[in-house]
Amino acid sequence: MGEVLFLEYPKCSTCKKAKAWLDANGVAYVDRHIVDDNPTAVELAEWHARSGMPIRRFFNTSGMLYRERNIKALLDAGLDDADACALLAENGMLVKRPLVVGDDFVLVGFREAEWERALL
Repeated sequence: MGEVLFLEYPKCSTCKKAKAWLDANGVAYVDRHIVDDNPTAVELAEWHARSGMPIRRFFNTSGMLYRERNIKALLDAGLDDADACALLAENGMLVKRPLVVGDDFVLVGFREAEWERALL
């Protein structure tokens, strides 16, 4: 497997654990700060399609911004995928992290068993 794209917020404890896992398992990656270099709506739409997951999985539901902007209500009201991607692209703190993007898969959040299956 070639290099994967690893999107993280460096202060996030889960991201630190995930990065240590990548290093310990010899997975080659390009590191990208999810806030300083926020994913674009186009990237998010591509990753969402590649992931096969519902768009909701891409939202950082435990984040302050998610709660402040009452995004759950928007999603519950039927926000379409394109608008959801545009919303996610506004601020990296809205995006669930870490995110790993490979040629034919996307991992959202750090679930070790899922990462082992996809990356090892």
